[in-house]
Amino acid sequence: MLTRRAALRAFTFTTLAAVAGRWLPESARAEENNAPLVPEPPPSHSSDAPFTLGPLPFAPDALEPFIDTRTMEIHYGKHHAAYVNNLNKAISAYPDLAKRSVQDLLRDLDALPDDIRTAVRNNGGGHANHTLFWNSLAPASDTKPEGALAKAIGSDLGGFDEFKDAFTRAALTVFGSGWAWLSLNSDGALLVESLPNQDNPLMFGRTPILGVDVWEHAYYLKYQNVRGEYVKAIWNVLNWPAIATRYEDSIKGTI
Repeated sequence: MLTRRAALRAFTFTTLAAVAGRWLPESARAEENNAPLVPEPPPSHSSDAPFTLGPLPFAPDALEPFIDTRTMEIHYGKHHAAYVNNLNKAISAYPDLAKRSVQDLLRDLDALPDDIRTAVRNNGGGHANHTLFWNSLAPASDTKPEGALAKAIGSDLGGFDEFKDAFTRAALTVFGSGWAWLSLNSDGALLVESLPNQDNPLMFGRTPILGVDVWEHAYYLKYQNVRGEYVKAIWNVLNWPAIATRYEDSIKGTI
């Protein structure tokens, strides 16, 4: 038979375990339960919601070993999906906003109603940022930028090696959560910058060409707290043809 002291101790341990379980990150709880994480993306023409989670342009395991499959499943199927869902909730009371692209919303945050501006900034930014990120990645290759983008990196940033060093520094020096960006300024020049949280260059009058997510959820399962190893790995899976096309379209003013 338990003594009063032993019973109290057992109750305390049980309670602490339950509380700890509630406060585990969602990804950790899913990992523990081995739950499936990648939802079936809704079709882009769905009338149920103005913003939808588009399909990944590659299989979740296609970026191995640089980005592991489980991280891709959680990052896309949980984090990105949550941004989409929360953005739709934020604008649900404003039907006119549902007719606008997420890029237009981010360009004109100050014009949004006060009660949803922060939610659109965070969740609209999260949706736009991740969509661009997925479309900047591809299975490992040794390619580098070519054509107009390579020329602009040379003239504006001193060449590819200098750009790579500057971009890596931007990614490593983000304090807390945020992104490293290669952006196109209003004068047509490229610049490297970092922005906090889910902020997007569009919010500041610039056009994003390449963004790399340095929130911990992007790398912690594989790299733990060693962000530098994750950033180093990213260079192996950048889709330079897609990034170059984005740059060329931006210069032409088509995006």
